[in-house]
Amino acid sequence: MRSQNSKDLDILSNNKIKDIQGSFICHRLPERTFKVKGHYFPVCSRCTGAYIGAFSYFIFVYFFYVQYDITIILTAILMILPMFLDGITQLFSFRVSNNALRFTTGLIAGIGLGILAKVFKYFLIGLIN
Repeated sequence: MRSQNSKDLDILSNNKIKDIQGSFICHRLPERTFKVKGHYFPVCSRCTGAYIGAFSYFIFVYFFYVQYDITIILTAILMILPMFLDGITQLFSFRVSNNALRFTTGLIAGIGLGILAKVFKYFLIGLIN
């Protein structure tokens, strides 16, 4: 029969593995993550915005036709720029960001990334056909 300490270590190591796996998609720092009723979101506020933005865009293009041209591609790239600037200026301690700004820039960038993902998909389909 196993001791309680070895069970605790197993649980700890499983949580550590999940943390390592999760860190590949987001840093998940508690002070940069939304918290609801004492529970933190699985990703930071910037990533939450990016996921919601991309998902919302995919729902939008399911119902409405979007013509992809150079204008929309450049717009998508420009939509990613605020998130990049917010992250870089925070990383190098030029200023302190907050969760609302992180979420907003992530949301805008998520829409831009969704557009670029669709453009990339159509580009690959064009190469195959």
